[in-house]
Amino acid sequence: MADLREIMHIEDDADIRQIARMSLELVGGFSVNQFEGGQPALDAAPALRPDMILLDVMMPDMDGEETFHKLREIPGYEAVPIIFVTAKASRADFDRLREIGAAEVILKPFDPMSLPDQIREIWTRVTA
Repeated sequence: MADLREIMHIEDDADIRQIARMSLELVGGFSVNQFEGGQPALDAAPALRPDMILLDVMMPDMDGEETFHKLREIPGYEAVPIIFVTAKASRADFDRLREIGAAEVILKPFDPMSLPDQIREIWTRVTA
């Protein structure tokens, strides 16, 4: 199993990006590339090789599902584990996101102190 080092985080809310960066870098020790939306992430994606992607579901312009499908079209991103992050807590939403290929779905607000461990647990499960 490869090590989890690089995380791409796509989130339109600047406050959530800041909290996630502190959590993932300072608590988790990961390297994080953040983007405020789907298109900026897609534009940068060919030059990056994240081990995992955290992807907000509800974003303006291009939502998480559209971003997910477009990321999957980029060479090298076909199998990168993608975790959706959402404030929508319905079981149907979670099931639908898993059905399209999400590695997992994390509910907002997340606990910044436990987020890195949660991500590692998902990584261990999907790379076993």
